[in-house]
Amino acid sequence: MSVGLAAPVLAEPGPPEPQPEVSLPPRRPLAQRIGRVFAAVLKLVLLAGFIAPFLWMLSTSLQTSAESSSFPITLIPEVPQFGNYLEAMTSGPFPTYFRNSVIVTASILVIQLALMIPAAYAFAVYEFRFKNILFGMVLLAFMIPGQVTFIPVYLMMAEWGLIQTLLPQIIPAMTNAFGVFLLRQYFMQIPREIIEAARLDNASEWRIMLRIMVPMSIPALATVVLFSFVSHWNDYFWPLVMTDSAAVRPLPIGIAMLRESEGISQWNIIMAGNVVLVVPILIVYFFAAKHIIRAFAYSGIK
Repeated sequence: MSVGLAAPVLAEPGPPEPQPEVSLPPRRPLAQRIGRVFAAVLKLVLLAGFIAPFLWMLSTSLQTSAESSSFPITLIPEVPQFGNYLEAMTSGPFPTYFRNSVIVTASILVIQLALMIPAAYAFAVYEFRFKNILFGMVLLAFMIPGQVTFIPVYLMMAEWGLIQTLLPQIIPAMTNAFGVFLLRQYFMQIPREIIEAARLDNASEWRIMLRIMVPMSIPALATVVLFSFVSHWNDYFWPLVMTDSAAVRPLPIGIAMLRESEGISQWNIIMAGNVVLVVPILIVYFFAAKHIIRAFAYSGIK
């Protein structure tokens, strides 16, 4: 008896499965799009407000005396006058002013770092009596402007016979309350387990601070150094009060003296001196900008 093979049964095709609908991204409301355009325009206006004075200063520094005093204002000089920079740097004791600014600013930065790093480390790591009170006094010092204390400080420096030196510009600026605050906040973000592991390896507190905490806090240190550098490199009021001779005056006062020595119409020479004053700040900012952004983003102060 032979067994036949059963013929395959073909299933009838059913109705086609529904295809999933492709949803288009929702269109932004008109008010939201207008808001984004307005925000972009506002940012461009603010950017132009910050850049325009610098571009005007740079343009004026390359103009002739007639162009810098003309009306309407000349935006692009016909022939750039690069000799204005040489004239600005040879008007008066310019090298002396520049040297004084370098000495004063560098001394202040070195002393501030030597003082505020241990102070910030102590406030962040240790527990001791009156810690909060002392830190509150640091914040209070941060809020007191220097214009409030310049008279007693000047009298004290005059009594000590330091007015004819650079010390009255250095001694009052040796501490940096903002730097202590920012470094403390940054040190407190570093896990304590790292410090405890270093102590178990018999590392001293100075070694922990200098070999662990400081390298991990480069962004905060770069921020403090930049702010302090800009503040003291551009300082005009305090050196003007604390000095009475060109031998100890810094560059900002020397630039202001160009107006008296060259006459009120020589704005091209004055602006050339201002460009020379600004260039070191731009160089420092170029190297520190990335660290500044990281410092504010990491420490939650952004």
